[in-house]
Amino acid sequence: MSAARYKRVLLKLSGEALMGEDQYGINRQMIDRIVAEVGQVAALGVEIGVVIGGGNIFRGVAPGAAGMDRATADYMGMLATIMNALALQDAMRHAGINARVQSALSIEQVCETYIRGKAIRHLEEGRIVIFAGGTGNPFFTTDTAAALRASEIGAEVVMKATKVDGVYTADPKLHPDAKRYQRLTFDEALGRDLRVMDATAFALCRDQKMPIIVFSIYKAGAMRRVVTGEDEGTYVYAA
Repeated sequence: MSAARYKRVLLKLSGEALMGEDQYGINRQMIDRIVAEVGQVAALGVEIGVVIGGGNIFRGVAPGAAGMDRATADYMGMLATIMNALALQDAMRHAGINARVQSALSIEQVCETYIRGKAIRHLEEGRIVIFAGGTGNPFFTTDTAAALRASEIGAEVVMKATKVDGVYTADPKLHPDAKRYQRLTFDEALGRDLRVMDATAFALCRDQKMPIIVFSIYKAGAMRRVVTGEDEGTYVYAA
């Protein structure tokens, strides 16, 4: 088995990744697959932080949230990320993986409140840390939370897990001849309007010279191939 290129990484998971083929909610088979992928990387000695979205749960209540105050809706989304984080932690426990949930919103009855030093200690002791609650503030996405937490914990790379195995010249579903970028600079991604992450998250990664790797969480072994430096996904970096 190849050695890992990175010592510490931040995995960004969308809530939608947990749905599998379902319309909303958590698909147990899909969450078990994700846990297996994470377990392969943890077995290489890589320290892993995870930021997870809440779209799979919020999608189910979205019709009722129409016209709702934006800040209120965002707080509801943060609560959805905590539900996902607890589900992911439980699935990891069943797989024999030691994990902790830390939330930017204080809910001491169900998980730890985010404390940077404590999170780093968990990572150093081999635990996976699942960061929930976004940034704890409305108007910021979980992409931004991922960029922020990656910078805070000293991660070497943000691994953005998507349904597509990298960044393409065009939508590969609509354009079969679209080509996958193997490497891109931040400036090239901006110039080509490729929208790797939302603008705030992308700017933070660029300013911190934090590389982003976009890969598919649906491809078996893709996460392991990313951390061992194989040709998987798209590597976005500061020139």
